[in-house]
Amino acid sequence: MVSPLAFFDQPRIRLLVLTTDYRDFLWLNSLLVASDDLAMSTAWCADTASFERAMADNPFNVLLWDCQLHNGDMNAWLIHLVQACGDKPVVVMGADLPANQSATMTAAGAADYLCRQQLDGWQLRRAVKAALVQSEMSVEAESTGVDSSGQINRKLFFSNLSLALQHAESLGQRLALLHLNIDKFRSINENFGYHQGDELMLKLVAGIRQVLQCSDSILRIGGDELAIIIEHVEDLADISRVVRKIDLVMEDVIVLDGCPVNVNASIGVATYPEAGNDAENLLRQANRAMFEAKQDDGTSFRFYDQQLHISAGKQLEMEADLRTALRAGDLELYYQPRVELATGDVRGVECLLRWNHPRLGMVMPDEFIPLAERSGLIVPIGYWVIDQACQRLRELADLGFAELVLAVNLSFRQFHDRKMTETIFRIIYNANIDTRLLELELTESAMMHDPEYARQCLRELNELGVSFALDDFGTGFSSLSNLQHFPIALVKIDKSFVQGLGESVDSEHIIRAIISLAHSLDMNVVAEGVETYAQMEFLRQLNCDHVQGYYFARPMPWGKLVQFLRNQRQSACL
Repeated sequence: MVSPLAFFDQPRIRLLVLTTDYRDFLWLNSLLVASDDLAMSTAWCADTASFERAMADNPFNVLLWDCQLHNGDMNAWLIHLVQACGDKPVVVMGADLPANQSATMTAAGAADYLCRQQLDGWQLRRAVKAALVQSEMSVEAESTGVDSSGQINRKLFFSNLSLALQHAESLGQRLALLHLNIDKFRSINENFGYHQGDELMLKLVAGIRQVLQCSDSILRIGGDELAIIIEHVEDLADISRVVRKIDLVMEDVIVLDGCPVNVNASIGVATYPEAGNDAENLLRQANRAMFEAKQDDGTSFRFYDQQLHISAGKQLEMEADLRTALRAGDLELYYQPRVELATGDVRGVECLLRWNHPRLGMVMPDEFIPLAERSGLIVPIGYWVIDQACQRLRELADLGFAELVLAVNLSFRQFHDRKMTETIFRIIYNANIDTRLLELELTESAMMHDPEYARQCLRELNELGVSFALDDFGTGFSSLSNLQHFPIALVKIDKSFVQGLGESVDSEHIIRAIISLAHSLDMNVVAEGVETYAQMEFLRQLNCDHVQGYYFARPMPWGKLVQFLRNQRQSACL
């Protein structure tokens, strides 16, 4: 039996790149130049004719296809390429996120899917390696009649983990290893046989792989053991997300020989660098945590460190509570008025999300919004907020405040939803509101994640009458070119600069520059975080259009906002 790793002993791996843009080929080639662990040469073909010539000469080991090049039916073209390449793997590269395309592409026969915006040299080289291993093991499986994905391969696991650790160390990132052991696996083998036990492991691997990111990997390292490597870990929420998804996979009943089988697992979690900086130590710590998890009933997990375990458990609990809160109506909106400096009138109101937790009381956005974004809950929550704002706009019109603008924050995660425009349009249509009074606030990072898609979404919504504000301007890498290419009508100065007035000359210069830039582009400016008379007067002298902050009003529930607006109207009349 030939080891898949022996494939890399060849003098050079040949990668064929199928893309219409030669600059993309040069970029991909530059990503591979830094490789010191995989000798590789690249070739370029720009169209089907050159690809057919390459196929005839058979000069490559892996095909990398830029899926922008197709004849109108992307999946059909992929199937054609896979069939044409035979036993040579096809790796696909595209603009969509892995969550949107990976499952579709692999189902059509691709060895892997890579997101152009997230691609670096490490990911590209590893994708080529994994594709070669998969191809070699598949050929071997055809000759032996054994499904390669069910093989126990500790050597490949330690190789992958060592490479992942090197990558994490070079980037200064965290990494997590999950050691998963199937509970009572011996009884499954005894009742159904060893072949069915292997079949169960295959189904679990397939199910878990569907919920992992492309950069994560899963391997079977023992008869009843799986190892999962999670890269690019920012905090415990990333690990908690994976554990929760594995738990959901375990809840699905697996059928063996026509009999439903409930499967539980004990999961041990060890993180780099806290648990060690080499593969052996990391696996040892994850193994110890796994045995501690066996003390609990059902699918359970333990961190090697008790404090980390408590923190991760709290995050999982908070995520479950947040999911319940969305269904139970425990989320509510508070409203903060936006005042026009020239007249002192309230011209707009920002909608701010609050969570009225049944046990913890009022939970502020800084505590749960990051969790909602990492778990993906921010997408349905965002649509709920827009729906609530549209209902409030109708109520304001009935109360005689028909010209007030309501502003809603739009998370960058919202742009991961390819039906965002359609969903927002349906909400607005059902509410039957004046779309000019709905303002969506977004950050520059949200627009820059996928600029083409963001530009399309904003243009379509802007045609409906919806306006857009750029939030936290000045805190990131804001550029004039970005402002010019998006239908931004208003810029919001971050409160950190406003609060620095009187203390920092830089803050004064930055605010002056932002107002001047925005006005030169025919945009209005809102300054956030105004808390003192001196701050308000400074902004007035610079002709800032609107201000928002505690000096005028704190965020308030709906009933108090209505009363506030009535008091303002009465004062104006007097």
